[in-house]
This record gives sequence, structure tokens and C-alpha cells, in this order.
Amino acid sequence: MPDFLKKAEELFPYTQALRRDFHKHPELGFNEIRTGGIVAKELEGLGLEVTKGVGKTGVVGYLEGAKPGPTILLRFDMDALPIQEETGAKYSSINNGVMHACGHDGHTAIGLTVAKILNEYKNELKGNIKFCFQPSEEGTNGEEVGGALMMLKDGVMDSVDKTLSLHLWNDKPLGWFHIGAGPVFAGAELFKIKITGKGGHGALPETTIDPVVSAAHITTALQTIVSRNIEALKPAVVSVTSIQAGTAFNVIPQTAELWGTIRTFDPDVRKTVIERFNQIVKGTAEAMNCKVEITVKEVTLPVTNDEEVTVSVFNSAKRIFPDLEIATNSYLTMGAEDMGYMQDKAKGTYFFIGSANEEKNLNFGHHHPKFDFDERALVNGVALMATAAADLLK
Repeated sequence: MPDFLKKAEELFPYTQALRRDFHKHPELGFNEIRTGGIVAKELEGLGLEVTKGVGKTGVVGYLEGAKPGPTILLRFDMDALPIQEETGAKYSSINNGVMHACGHDGHTAIGLTVAKILNEYKNELKGNIKFCFQPSEEGTNGEEVGGALMMLKDGVMDSVDKTLSLHLWNDKPLGWFHIGAGPVFAGAELFKIKITGKGGHGALPETTIDPVVSAAHITTALQTIVSRNIEALKPAVVSVTSIQAGTAFNVIPQTAELWGTIRTFDPDVRKTVIERFNQIVKGTAEAMNCKVEITVKEVTLPVTNDEEVTVSVFNSAKRIFPDLEIATNSYLTMGAEDMGYMQDKAKGTYFFIGSANEEKNLNFGHHHPKFDFDERALVNGVALMATAAADLLK
């Protein structure tokens, strides 16, 4: 195969221009109309078979290699976040309250560049590639399923044998990679708890059944699940992230609502956490004479990397980046990623590309209003994704 690192360097102006345009015009999940339109136009310009509206606003480009072989899906997420940008960059968001604060603008630009490169060498590919540009990876607050599931419902994984995906990673510096087998992202649940008591005057609490007090006890009691029911060496998180109750200082409300998330890797741990969650919430509410409604909704499965595919990606990376740091150790994040649904259908590897640069003040974390990354990471992402895909089709 050609030197894809050299090709990525040559195409850097193209990649950078795309990334900055996407960054300047961010779109929330299932609203990626402009972004998807550009993606489709670029793929159609390459002569690929393009399908629009996959999973509502997703785009899929199909590249058929010259020789028979497996089909690999390369996934790139497109959506932004409801955050007001504070970077001060000349390509800052012009859409008020919406920002690419996670790197998906870079992912989309990487995907289009990889498509351009691999299309040029399609006569050397033994198999086919689906370029999957996914909407709504960040999710929709649990009111609607995320982009990966929506694309699955529209058949994006049909005839797919393996998957590759990546994330620009601002927790690590430019020049760092993680390519490791096993779990990398946690599975996630969203929960809602509605507590109903008896409202009344704040000065006469004895005449009420206070849902606020019940909410406080439930919040505290839930913290014992991980600390007292789960082995210390098996990670899990239970976080109450929103408490809504009351409208006035002198009124005990009728209801209180709690929202939050559960994160786990191990299926048995997940089962235990959810069982204890329901027991604690119901028992505590009952002890406080309150009624309770509980909703626990799966957001995504864990992302677990296949060993065989991971070894192939690692070997690709070592060949093109012999002097850079390539970590293979267990690198877990309790963050969630709906790529888990696609990897559940076809074995694959999700790898990380270091993108921070402290000297340039480009080291703010993901989802921060000042998030930005060193754009040289785009070259690394393009080179590794193109090489890894081509190597899998050898």
C-alpha cells in the first residue's frame, strides 16, 4: 500500500478547511442537515454510492474494492453540543449556544479525507468499505434513541464484517495513541425518578408528605451502591445529576424529580447496580410515605475492542508511527459511546488519537466551552484510519 501518512500530509489543507467549516457551523443531533449535505456532496464527487437519511440525518458512502473480500465499516460522528463557545478562535461557532466541543468536526473531516485517499487506491482493495457518518452520538437526553441505533434500524450494519472508529482525545497530547483490546467505553443507562408526596405550606410540614426530603435521602442512599455492593476493582458509577422540585420558598411541593446516569462495563455489575437501584429508590420512598415512579433506560452498550482487529490496527500504527507513543494497556473511560451497538453486530476496534497541546493552550477537556485541539492530530487520524482499513482488507 502507498504511504498514507504522506498522503494525509498532502491533504492536510483539505482536511483542515473542512474541519474549520464544520466547527463554524455546528449542528445538534438529528439536525446535521448542512453537515450531512456537505458530506454527501464530497462522497458523491468521488463517485461513491451514497445513501442519505440513514438514521434520520446520517450519510453512508459505499466504496467497492476491485477484488472480493470483507466489508469494513468506518464510523465518524457528526453532531455538536448545546454549549456556548468561548475559544475565541477565528473559526468559532456562529450558531448561538451550539458548539463542536468534542471533536466530531475533526472526525467528520478525517472521514472525508480517508474516503478521498482510499477511493484513489480502490483497485488495490480486497473488499469493500462503508463510510458511515453518524448523527446524534451525543444523544438526546433519553427522549429519543441515539444515532447508532437509528442507523442500525435502517440497515447500516447489513453485510458488515468488521468496524473501525476513532476519537480525537484531548486528555492526551499530540503524538499519543491508544490501541488496546477489551473494553474502552462504559455502557450507560439514563434514569428518571418521580417522587409524589403531599404538598402544603412550608411552615406546616407536619400536614404534608415532603418529596424533597425523600429525594435527598434517595440521592444519598444511592451512593452506597458502588461503595458497598460492587467489588472495588470493578468500576461502576451512579450519579444523580438533576433534582427538580418546588416553585416558592414557602411551599412544600407535590412532586420532585431526579435524573441521572449509571455506568458499567461488566454485565453482572450492571445487573447488581440496577437491582440495588430499584430496591433503594422504592424502599426509601416508601419509608418516607411517598409514591415513586422509576424509569431506567439503556443509552448504549459498552464499547469492547476485538483482539484480532486491534492487533491489526496496532501493527498498522507501529509501521507508520514507529517513534510515537502507542499505548496498548487497558484504558477505560466511564464515558459512553453508542459505537458499542455497531461493534456488538460486527467485531471492531475503537482507537484514540492524542490531540492536546499545552503550549498552544489547546488542552481543555471534552465538552468544555474552550475545547479545541491541535489540528496536526487530523493528519495522524487520517493516516492511521486509512492504513488500518487498507491493512484489514489485505
